[in-house]
Amino acid sequence: MWPRIRQLVQKHGPEAVRFVIVGLIATVIHYGIYLLLEGWLGINLAYSIGYAVSLAFNYILSNYFTFKTQPSLAKSAGFCASHAVNYGLHIALLNLYVYCGVPEKIAPIFVFMVAIPVNYVLVRHVLKHWK
Repeated sequence: MWPRIRQLVQKHGPEAVRFVIVGLIATVIHYGIYLLLEGWLGINLAYSIGYAVSLAFNYILSNYFTFKTQPSLAKSAGFCASHAVNYGLHIALLNLYVYCGVPEKIAPIFVFMVAIPVNYVLVRHVLKHWK
């Protein structure tokens, strides 16, 4: 994962560093909520609630801090659409990893390793190129 982060920094500079900072915070929020709720609500609902909370946090900071853009209706719609795709990837991978025997408490870590780089590409495109 670190070589990928290094590649992002070299290609996109400070923007990539800001993305990593926001992404790490959003991931900690998501994973923390998941860990708190998964014993009571099951993995999919707990994961979904964590995703929704981190999505709101991520949207605000992605606009104002990471990409330094102004929110708009089109960007909001695109951000939500890109995250809908990303959410589907998250849930599919979570269930696949758990099905393959990865413990429920650590399966999200493996999901994040795949889904976060995909999310960067999708969100960057939306926030930088949509009006």
